[in-house]
Amino acid sequence: MRQVVLYPGEDGYWVAECPSLPGCISQGKTKEEAIANIKEAVGGYVAALEEDNLLVPPERFETIVVAV
Repeated sequence: MRQVVLYPGEDGYWVAECPSLPGCISQGKTKEEAIANIKEAVGGYVAALEEDNLLVPPERFETIVVAV
């Protein structure tokens, strides 16, 4: 299980980013598409690390919403 940050990009697409996996970012035309794409990206990222016998970083991020 990984935490994902989802936000609107400047180009109108939704961006999905997994902070605990550096560089693991995807996007989609809709939120649903971005979520589906990041799930695939996380799976591929972890599989590549395991294939190369590298350690998979632990999930270590917490997110909160702060009103300013």
